[in-house]
Amino acid sequence: MRAARAHPAAPPLAALAAGLAGAVYLWGTNPHQAGQWLPRCPFNWATGLLCPACGGTRMTYDLMHGDFAAAFHDNALLLALGVPAAAYLGGRWLVEGLRGRRYRPSLGRTGTAVVLGTAVVWAVVRNLVG
Repeated sequence: MRAARAHPAAPPLAALAAGLAGAVYLWGTNPHQAGQWLPRCPFNWATGLLCPACGGTRMTYDLMHGDFAAAFHDNALLLALGVPAAAYLGGRWLVEGLRGRRYRPSLGRTGTAVVLGTAVVWAVVRNLVG
């Protein structure tokens, strides 16, 4: 059992299983309706402002139910950039793990600055435009 947990595929497979479990729960839980048992964004709770990821749960629910227009409305940047990036990185992590190799992507300074800058600009635009 210890060898199975130490295998490079164990973390991405565990993350995939957790994501699937979350998706199963979210499938029947409409985050657009009040009173659902879903976590609230701590940044939004504390400040009343939208963070760059706010709307991600609603976006995921809408994507799972085939409503792409509503998903775009919930969080356009996360849909356009975050979902493809997460799919690529998660897929690459899983494939490398199944090949017996560890995958540790690195953005570097420039990549980190671009990601953080994009997130800050998106948060400002979302809160100003509404």
